[in-house]
Amino acid sequence: MTKIAIISTKDRIYGVNKSFELLGINPVKDKDVIFKPNFNTADAPPASSSMETIKQMIIKIKEMGAKSITLAERSGPAVTEEVFQKKGVYELAKELDFKVVDLSVAPKEDYVQVNVEGSHWKDGFLFSKLYHEAECVVETCCLKTHNYGGHFTLSLKNTTGLVPRREELGNHMKVLHGSEHQRKMIADMNAVYHWDLIIMDGILTFVDGGPSRGTLKEANVFVAGTDKIAIDAVGVALLRLLGTTDEVSKEPIFKQEQIARAVEL
Repeated sequence: MTKIAIISTKDRIYGVNKSFELLGINPVKDKDVIFKPNFNTADAPPASSSMETIKQMIIKIKEMGAKSITLAERSGPAVTEEVFQKKGVYELAKELDFKVVDLSVAPKEDYVQVNVEGSHWKDGFLFSKLYHEAECVVETCCLKTHNYGGHFTLSLKNTTGLVPRREELGNHMKVLHGSEHQRKMIADMNAVYHWDLIIMDGILTFVDGGPSRGTLKEANVFVAGTDKIAIDAVGVALLRLLGTTDEVSKEPIFKQEQIARAVEL
């Protein structure tokens, strides 16, 4: 049985610290850690990850003995380099001594072609080699709905940034968001790599709209664990408690297509 930490708080630093404390694990010691934020755009949380949350997570990862830390992300529709600049990523990297990789400009050889059995990605898809081969992956995601077919964007949907959107690399985002099977395809992307820790910052949430604009509510919660399916199940339950869209509210949580397909895989 998986272990999930749920913390009621309005304090992001406390939320991060308590997440690590309650989980009681150290997956980063002596590891080269790849860190995945949620940076679709540079908009304020929950449209994108809080820099306060990111900073405290990286501080904790360093304190726990990580060998190195690399923050790697692809934004979209915003330009990744501009998002990094606006969010203050480079300044934080200098302060805390970690590397930054812009996946949006990564050459084709920095991606690996992958296929998932039974997937609606007809020809498979390209996936970041950095994450595919990572020794340790730590992620932070937001708590919000998705207005473009995903229904919700939590930890499973956060993986979208690890697939390229450039035309010459297959325009994967056009393929994804144009498919009636989008939610299953989101789950498929999570079947090709391993993660070690996820912390969801749910202090602020969009209960409709999303990912960059929506009706804002305070959930004042952190959710942490090592199982994306469990984290997203909790996230959907929280959205329902707050009052959310029909798509997120209907049918049992584990029948939601993102979650159901992830369980199947």
